[in-house]
Amino acid sequence: MTTLQDADLLTAIVTPFDGDNHINFDSLKNLTNHLIESGSNGFVIGGTTGETPTLSHDEKIQLYQGFGKIVDGRVPVIAGTGSNNTQETIDFTNEVAAIGGIDYALVVVPPYNKPNQRGMIAHFTAVADQVKIPIIIYNIPGRTGVKMDAETVVELSQHPNIAGVKQCASLEEMEYIIEHAADNFAIFSGEDAQALTARVLGANGVISVASHCYTKEMRQMYDQLCVGNYQKAGQLQRLLTPKMAALFMYPSPSPVKAVLNAQGFNVGGCRLPILSLNDEEKHALESALDLPAGSLSTQDLPQDL
Repeated sequence: MTTLQDADLLTAIVTPFDGDNHINFDSLKNLTNHLIESGSNGFVIGGTTGETPTLSHDEKIQLYQGFGKIVDGRVPVIAGTGSNNTQETIDFTNEVAAIGGIDYALVVVPPYNKPNQRGMIAHFTAVADQVKIPIIIYNIPGRTGVKMDAETVVELSQHPNIAGVKQCASLEEMEYIIEHAADNFAIFSGEDAQALTARVLGANGVISVASHCYTKEMRQMYDQLCVGNYQKAGQLQRLLTPKMAALFMYPSPSPVKAVLNAQGFNVGGCRLPILSLNDEEKHALESALDLPAGSLSTQDLPQDL
């Protein structure tokens, strides 16, 4: 299995739903195998893109059990377990720790509560002290309402059960974390547009949404960087950046699900309060992604865009 330290292109995978709004495990298996074959070497399951806030406790457990079997140890798997209730996060993370095939837990900065830095340190320390699986801390101020300072990430990196961070903030803050964090602390950008720059700065890689649709291009970008072909890597990032932005034109994951459905992956719609794209929104997304008009209303898109 690829270890987290070896992984660089992780997909924050969607949760497919069938016509009855139940988790579609056949679609999930098909998509997962395609992504691994195309170059993804790790996954976050049950994250923001996986519509976790709309999943019940039992659905999350079923999703993680099924996904662990699908991946079957081929690449590392990080499962979302965080909440704004510290004790509930501890209890649920320990439930998930017992599931085969789940290697790490993704624990978000508590949303809505808006803790200060001291509160964040206390929260993550309490979780890391009491759970039976390594955790990845998740700093995403645009969704939680509060940002974890770079100094706080560095302090938490010293904890033996905190294995890494998914960081959604400035490149300057990422530089500070890379320079000062503990050895073997995995650092991933959660921003697709930072994928190349973060890697150049010394981060492990990216936890990506765009890799659902542009896996081969992102894999090529990292591979070209590794062999020293910086010009080609840069060219690929420049090509991808506007397409990455387009996948967030509307509330995520509605754009990426629209593309995947058009490619025949049958991931279904989104759960309320996120709506699937309407025809007008599909047309705008087609234009932004340079896709043929009407292609998002069919299942005729190739799997390699």
